[in-house]
Amino acid sequence: MEELCELYPQADIYTHVAAPEMLSQKLRNHPIKTTFISQLPAAKRMYQKYLPLMPRALEELDLRGYDLVISSESGPAKGVITEPKTLHVCYCHTPMRYMWNMYHDYKRATGPLTGFAMSLFMHRMRLWDYASAARVDYFVANSSTVAERIRKYYRRESEIIHPPVNVDAFGQGTGTGEFYLLCGELAGYKRADIAIEAFNNMKKPLVVIGSGEQLKLLKQMAGPTVQILGSQPFEVLKDHYARCRALIFPGEEDFGIVPLEAMASGRPVIAYGRGGALDTVVPNRTGLFFDNQTANALIETVHRFEEQEGAFNPEHLIAHAQSFSSEVFREKFGRFIENRIEQHHRT
Repeated sequence: MEELCELYPQADIYTHVAAPEMLSQKLRNHPIKTTFISQLPAAKRMYQKYLPLMPRALEELDLRGYDLVISSESGPAKGVITEPKTLHVCYCHTPMRYMWNMYHDYKRATGPLTGFAMSLFMHRMRLWDYASAARVDYFVANSSTVAERIRKYYRRESEIIHPPVNVDAFGQGTGTGEFYLLCGELAGYKRADIAIEAFNNMKKPLVVIGSGEQLKLLKQMAGPTVQILGSQPFEVLKDHYARCRALIFPGEEDFGIVPLEAMASGRPVIAYGRGGALDTVVPNRTGLFFDNQTANALIETVHRFEEQEGAFNPEHLIAHAQSFSSEVFREKFGRFIENRIEQHHRT
């Protein structure tokens, strides 16, 4: 959002719910307008619970008078209604996971009541979500994996523009630490459990930084060589990036910024070979892949990494990360919009 605001400093921001005290000054400099969801009880804490109302809330937004609308979403934001003359570009971070490719995972992870409710309303939400994709003039996907999902679920083609990474915030590390690092949100689909099982078995040091729904469970799993620090300030995270032997990335992400933050620190990545990591990790140059999402496959790849650890050049890693910088994002996204505006005017 901040990079889009950098590109379009005159833009208005529309969202369901806003907590100004949690926003950067750059975002607060823009007019921020909310839907009626923001007026509902506990909306700031429980806005996800109001998903069934979001289609109507979005369609109630009056966007007449705008020449350009950019919807940035991994939810239903593209469902807004625009005028015929308005160019609508959707920057899609993924079609809603809990509705499409991970529906059964999310349903199994909920209680019986929520699971029953999902069975009742998700069918109608899918119909609306598919129909609302037709309101978009052009899709931009944040990775090759997301482009495939857009093609599958919406039957639309998309341009791939990777999201911006603040690579300059990280410094080249020495990699002298003896530990491996796993960091990010500790949600089930990110599969931190695989890494902990693997490092328990290998009896090698692993540091885990992050918080989330699985924090308590993972602490119970952790053996004596696994240190779970929970949520940490940026400076602590930056220091661990710089000193780790390699980043462990066992989940399938839509894109995944964490591997690029590690590379910006000059450290290689050992990643599950699916999802957004396929766009960011170059085998044998910036990291290694393991093909099966199991502890044994990860163990095998860690051993393979240690056999060739010296071949990973920190300067090559940093240069690769720079190709995903904020400046690169702004240049690509801005040029895409300019070209589509010209095309839209011609038609």
